[in-house]
Amino acid sequence: MFARYRHILSVPGALRFSGSALVARLPIAMDTIGIVLLVTGVGRSYGLAGAMSAAYLLAAAALAIPQARLVDRLGQGPVLTVAAVVFAVAMTGFVVVVQSGGPEWASFVGVVIAGSAFPQVGSCVRARWSHVLDARVDIDTAYALESSVDEVVFMTGPILVTVLATTLHPVVGLGTAIVAGTAGTLYFASQRSTAPHPTRRVRGAGRDPLRLAVMAPVCVVGLALGTLFGAAEVSTVAFASERGLEGYAGPLLALWAAGSLIAGVITGMVTWRIGPATRLRQGSVAMFVAMVPLSLIGSMWVMGGWLFVAGFAIAPTMVASLSLVEQAVPRSRLTEGMAIVETALVAGVAPGAALAGHVIDTRGASTAYLVSLAAGLVAAGAALTARDRSPA
Repeated sequence: MFARYRHILSVPGALRFSGSALVARLPIAMDTIGIVLLVTGVGRSYGLAGAMSAAYLLAAAALAIPQARLVDRLGQGPVLTVAAVVFAVAMTGFVVVVQSGGPEWASFVGVVIAGSAFPQVGSCVRARWSHVLDARVDIDTAYALESSVDEVVFMTGPILVTVLATTLHPVVGLGTAIVAGTAGTLYFASQRSTAPHPTRRVRGAGRDPLRLAVMAPVCVVGLALGTLFGAAEVSTVAFASERGLEGYAGPLLALWAAGSLIAGVITGMVTWRIGPATRLRQGSVAMFVAMVPLSLIGSMWVMGGWLFVAGFAIAPTMVASLSLVEQAVPRSRLTEGMAIVETALVAGVAPGAALAGHVIDTRGASTAYLVSLAAGLVAAGAALTARDRSPA
């Protein structure tokens, strides 16, 4: 059953770089919560903690694409190594300032620098798979594996940082994220034999085009799905809170992620006879349909069951979008192309959460799920314009 996964992981060096990339990505799911727990743990307000967490995410999103562009030009090793060191120093400085009661501006400087330097290992590991594998079916399996890894990270990261911060000390929670991200990235960056070769530009020569006709629909889909995710997460937390069951919000979201994880594993076992654009259209429509019943559900049990089922649409859609980009963009800009899609996804989360929060305050959690439904409709509409393309 798992023969295809065994095959790709048997490629020399594949298990090492995929495993280290998993560790390196843990801060994605730990840092924002860790920042909130650390700041509030020293007696400062949730408003300030949320602002610092948002500053971190915005800085990471703003610099993700430029960093990926440098990776394509200079190579994964040197760029990720520098990024990891700057990230570790800035994040450690932030912890020291907060713990010592330092000025707020210094704390903001720390998180902004740390976010700006956050190593783009997610994009790099997918570019690395594309470099070491040749067969289309193997690359699809590798992307399915990494999407499943993403789900593992988002299922375990928040739990890990919360347990460490609340049972030991807030510094331990965020400190673990810093160590994992830095050590994982440095080990990943040190594996030069499997890294794609950098593409150095000839002075005066233009860059290879990214094919807007392919990238634009995928980016709109990513932005809309990010909005869907952000709104659904906030709505689910409010859904549980309205019923006096705040502690069950985490398990509800974990069920959603578990459905995606299972679907991602299955996706990697399938030999696809249809192109990634077709799969993106089907997956986006499925995401939209999955949002339809949420505003009508009143039972925690029913909500948990439906979220689990709805999660099955997530990973296949993400795999299809990245596979389409991998086929469409030139090799010289592959990491950049991956980063653009991932940044679009991240960029949609905050607006989705904010809009859903406003609806929750005025109309309640069930009505707020309509924000996710609307975002799903936008994603489906954009996906219908996607077409399979190959790089020149």
